[in-house]
Formats: sequence, structure tokens, C-alpha cells
Amino acid sequence: MYDVIIVGAGPGGIYSAYELIKLDSSLKIAVFEAGHPLEKRRCPIDGDKVKSCIKCKSCAIMSGFGGAGAFSDGKYNITNDFGGTLYEHIGNKQAVDLMKYVDDINMAYGGEGTKMYSTAGSSFKTLCMINKLKLLDAQVRHLGTDINYVVLTNLYNDLKDKVDFFFDTRVDNIEYLGNDKDVLDDSTVYKITTSDGNTYEGRQCVISVGRSGSKWMETVCKDLDISTKSNRVDLGVRVELPACIFEHLTKELYESKIVYRTEKFEDNVRTFCMNPHGVVVNENTNGIVTVNGHSYEDPAKHTDNTNFALLVAKHFSEPFKNSNEYGESIARLSNMLGGGVIVQRFGDLVRGRRSNAKRIAEGLVVPTLAATPGDLSLVLPKRILDGIMEMIYALDKIAPGTANDDTLLYGVEVKFYNMEVDIDENLETKYKGLFIIGDGSGVTHSLSHASASGVYVARRIADKE
Repeated sequence: MYDVIIVGAGPGGIYSAYELIKLDSSLKIAVFEAGHPLEKRRCPIDGDKVKSCIKCKSCAIMSGFGGAGAFSDGKYNITNDFGGTLYEHIGNKQAVDLMKYVDDINMAYGGEGTKMYSTAGSSFKTLCMINKLKLLDAQVRHLGTDINYVVLTNLYNDLKDKVDFFFDTRVDNIEYLGNDKDVLDDSTVYKITTSDGNTYEGRQCVISVGRSGSKWMETVCKDLDISTKSNRVDLGVRVELPACIFEHLTKELYESKIVYRTEKFEDNVRTFCMNPHGVVVNENTNGIVTVNGHSYEDPAKHTDNTNFALLVAKHFSEPFKNSNEYGESIARLSNMLGGGVIVQRFGDLVRGRRSNAKRIAEGLVVPTLAATPGDLSLVLPKRILDGIMEMIYALDKIAPGTANDDTLLYGVEVKFYNMEVDIDENLETKYKGLFIIGDGSGVTHSLSHASASGVYVARRIADKE
């Protein structure tokens, strides 16, 4: 019998365990993670023998200690303007204060010396406005993929003797064994059954399964009759171009979250996950290969390119509710046509022709990901692709060269969001002692918000113990 069972060792689960132990070291805590320990998370793609995704049973990029953010470029955005709606549950000030607290932890565990960027007082805000673009406000701590790994390693080393970790252990089922779902007392027990057939029990349970656990989360909510509502899916491409084109922005802001409202359809297109001098990578979500980007703090690992996503958010109304299913169908089409990720020169897209290996090889941008040359217009819906092309021309006005023929577009990039789970101001379901946090809740969409939600719930649990 555990005091607290945590499902998922992503940022929400990690910072929840950290704060619980800090507040009460006597607590007996178990963390169950479907993926590998951090040191065993190795993507087999080496660019030599293995050049593309081989669809591992457990994707080392998406699952394991640290979650999908472990090999991201470690950007912690301290803001309520984007990254989730945690503030709607716990208040604006408390949400920001918790994000700053997480930043303090990261600095204490190996992140010291990394730079904090800010859009405050930036002249680029005016430049964006003049060109019908909106620069969102944020403070951004950039750890880099390498320093992020150091921070996670140090956190794990601190927790491993205080918390029971179960890796490569998928939780198949969660049962509520209490007498009254509205009361937390000695009879409240949550029983989990794992993929190896074992069962474990805990008086309270924190679910933090991230975006890759979206399908699993839907099943749990259905089994426990927990209400959900449809969220959104973000569809788009990852842009790769010479780093010098965005250098004036990335040196001052590192990551600029820029929003453009298209003239044709009045859709919002936004930049996302900017990686100066970074690399483009594959991701495997539920067997579907999509694209993402990473960057490193160490200058020795820098490339000559910068990459970022251009995404369009799609919300659906009745009768269709499953936004993730729509995103998956688009990604599957890309995988079917290209065997994985497709890459296309912007100039080829504009001219209505598919890219080929020869034109890409002759271009000014050397790809950092081995992808299949192809035609994104055969994959992405016209409305989304038109919006992305409009956005590229808009960005070209503040970063001349963005709309160059040789700019590379990788597709598709999909950001899946869990259906938003019905939780209260404590991030607790209708079952007392059952909390749902992080990106798995549909409430947070970022490292900083997910981590903050973990700390918040840990404090709620500690208050009740």
C-alpha cells in the first residue's frame, strides 16, 4: 500500500514526486512509467545505419523518465499567454509563481548559468505589429537538450532512493475501491494493474501521462465515468532555414512566439518550438511518425540551421469530437506517401511541384533530418497549407529570407492535445484523491505548465495527509 501512486514520469510526475518528498519525506510513493529509465533512452536513428524511424515499441524520444520533454531543447516558458490554461484552475499569479519555483529547482539541479530571455521591452513587438504579426509576452529559460538531460539526471539521482520507480511498466487499468467517491478517508484506495499482471494499491493517485498517453487517458475516463470535452489539434510543418536569417530575433529572444491572422480564412497561424542552431527530429506517437525539433546549449553541438514549427489550431464542433483522430489521419497520410516525414522546398511548394533529392541537395539549406522529398499539398488540407504559406510571407517581412525558395518544410508536425478532463480547482476529479495533471489532463501544453501542475497537486496532497 502506497500513500501516493503516480502514473507517468514526465515533468508533471517528476515535480509532483519531488515536492511530495520535500514536504513529507515519510510518504511512500511509487512512480510507474511505460518507457525506459533516462540512461536507457536512446533513439536508434544514427544517420548512418538507421536513417529513419523504425517504430520502436516504446519510443525513446516520447516516453521514459522526463517524458516527451526529456530530449526537447529544454525551453521553460514562464507565462500564462501560452502553454496551457492552468491559470484558469489555480489563478494567474499562483500559476506564474509555481513556474518560477520550478525554474529555481532547475537552476539548483544543474541549470545554473543558462540564460533567461524575455520579450519585455523588445523592439520586435513593434516591428511585428507593423507587419500584422503579434509577439506574445514571455520569459523563456533555455536549458538546451544537453543541460535539460543533466537536470533530469540530477533530479532522478536525488529521488531514486526516496521513491519506488517502475520503468517499462505500463499501467493497464485503474480501479477505485473506496466506499464514497466524494470523501477522502482511510477507505479510499486506488488499485492499478500493470502490463506484467501485478497489482499495486495507493490511497491517492496522480495521473500524469502526457500527450502520448492521450488514448489511454480517454479509456481511463470512460471506465471511471469522468467527463471530458473535446480539445484541439495543431497541424502544420517544421521550417528549417539558415540560422542567420532569424539570428536578430533568436539572439535577443531565443524563442519568439509569433501569431498571424490569415487574410484568406482569418485562421491563426503561430510559430512554435523555435530551435536556433538546432536539428530536426522524428517523433513516434502511437505508431505514427511526425516531426519535431531540438537544440543544444553546447556551442559544439550547434548546426548552421534554425528550425521552428508553423501550426494552425483546429477545433471541432458537433457531431465530430475526436480532434486527435483527425490529426492522426493527416499524419498517417504523410507516412503512407513518404514512409515517414516528408520534406519539401518552399519554392517547390509555391510552384506546385514535389521536391526531389537533386533540388534539395543543390539548395542552400542542408537538411538536418533524413526525410523523403515529396509534396506537402498532397497531405495537408488546402486551408491549413494556404495559412502556412501566408505566414511565411509575413515572417519574411521581419526576417528577410524566410520565404527563400530553399527554405525547407518538413511535414507533418502534429501537436496532439488530450481531451480536457473534468477536474476542479485542485486538479482533482470527482473521485477524491484522484488527480490528473500535466498535458494528459488537456489543461497544460508545455514543460513549465506541466511541471507547475505537479508541484501544485503535491502541495494539495501534503495538506490532506
